[in-house]
Amino acid sequence: MNQSPVSGESNNLQAETKLSDSVAHALEVTKRGCEELLIEAEWIQKLQKSEQTGIPLRIKLGLDPTAPDIHLGHTVVLNKLRQLQDLGHQVIFLIGDFTSMIGDPSGRNSTRPPLSKEQIQENAKTYHEQAVKILDAERTEIRFNSEWCMPLGADGMIRLASSYTVARMLEREDFTKRYQSGVPIAVHEFLYPLMQGYDSVALKSDLEIGGTDQKFNLLVGRELQKQHSMAQQCILTMPLLVGLDGTDKMSKSKNNYIGVTESPTEMFGKVMSISDELMWNWYTLLSFKSLAEIAALKEACAQGANPRNAKVALAQEIVTRFHNAQAAVDALTEFEARFKQGVLPEDMPEVNLSLPTGEDTAGLAWVLKAAELAPSSSEANRNIEQGGVKIDGEKVSNKATRLSAGSYVIQVGKRKFARVHLA
Repeated sequence: MNQSPVSGESNNLQAETKLSDSVAHALEVTKRGCEELLIEAEWIQKLQKSEQTGIPLRIKLGLDPTAPDIHLGHTVVLNKLRQLQDLGHQVIFLIGDFTSMIGDPSGRNSTRPPLSKEQIQENAKTYHEQAVKILDAERTEIRFNSEWCMPLGADGMIRLASSYTVARMLEREDFTKRYQSGVPIAVHEFLYPLMQGYDSVALKSDLEIGGTDQKFNLLVGRELQKQHSMAQQCILTMPLLVGLDGTDKMSKSKNNYIGVTESPTEMFGKVMSISDELMWNWYTLLSFKSLAEIAALKEACAQGANPRNAKVALAQEIVTRFHNAQAAVDALTEFEARFKQGVLPEDMPEVNLSLPTGEDTAGLAWVLKAAELAPSSSEANRNIEQGGVKIDGEKVSNKATRLSAGSYVIQVGKRKFARVHLA
């Protein structure tokens, strides 16, 4: 975890007065599923002041539109923003159109290539559309950090850069590793935490939310607010969601993700594929059910209830959020028909393949890869050997299997189907 660039801060402050029910509830909601809350005593004080004055707190989340789509991993922080929004606080969804041009170095072992302004603008449109699937659009302040970053100009950027030393920047774990390993660090990468921190100054945020990999950047915002004689924001870091494989963080590059724009059927099936153990972590980070409701579900399963029913409830909740309630019902119906009764999906893709030149048959692994039912031949062979491949409903476990010209319904695992025409 990144080291703190803020010195002299501690959690020694304690709330000496008994918390009101509303403040205690707000604190519980804030801390639900979180990795770290800095500084908790200060956050309690902010909540108490808000209760006394009736002035909502300003809660900021910034996302850089580096890709056109977001997945469930991104929604962990969006969910937290929505939970605090439902308590009556002002949430700010900040689209980092300016910082995207720099490129976030968090967790990187090399310089991230900057995006073009056109790419950023296109991605920003979809980020907004997808974010309001979770946030209450009418109560969400949408901002772009180019609003205040562009007017800074060269002189403003120089003044901002003078507020932080290189030594402080090198306290950041990923910068330290790259520096010690002799991996180049471009000067513009130092600007990223400064610009993200300056967002907190411009927005006068009381709390900033981010993933655990963003801790350094969030602390820079605290420091810059202090330098501008402002009340410092508190910081809430959220865990990185574990993906479908149950091992690595959810990521498109690892193909263990659920995109928020995926079809209801695909989304439902993917949720049903996760392990029972991982399901409870997903409930904490992704569900809008209360902790008491989740605890009751977990206890029921411990007492013998089928965890599959809890997983169905989670899958339906997620599909409803990104589509609608009827889509969730239909997805469950199709899931049960497909896996209980062996019904083939109606939307099965049709794939036309040509036999390899000079051959009158094709290896099954080659067919799976060519039909995009497996990412590689080695993965295809692994699926075959483990009994995860069916041809026309019959399991095939011999990786030496070859197919002649014809049409086949091929299934890989529980969710991948294709009608393959080989000629």
